[in-house]
Amino acid sequence: MTVTSAPAPAARTSSPWPLTVILAGQFMAVLDVSIVNVASPVIRSDLGTSGSGLQMIVSGYTIAYAMLLVTGARLGGRHGGRRLFLYGLAGFTAASLACGWPCRPGS
Repeated sequence: MTVTSAPAPAARTSSPWPLTVILAGQFMAVLDVSIVNVASPVIRSDLGTSGSGLQMIVSGYTIAYAMLLVTGARLGGRHGGRRLFLYGLAGFTAASLACGWPCRPGS
């Protein structure tokens, strides 16, 4: 009896960039939520809200973020995930920089 073996599968070489981009996006999402939680005492004092009011603000922010995430996924499926992800990443970075840019009150 002759034993034949299946040919070995070809070694798959892939670029590390897709994983790097996905991990960078996930890191930015976690970082954004962490920044909001760290800034919550300042948000509370600036807006003069109670603890429950602050919870509503953070919850509203999180819900809006989740809705845009789902919408972005649908648009990515329609117009190309990579292009839309990079546009979203650039827009998110620009918006985060604009929100974090120090400015003087009244200027």
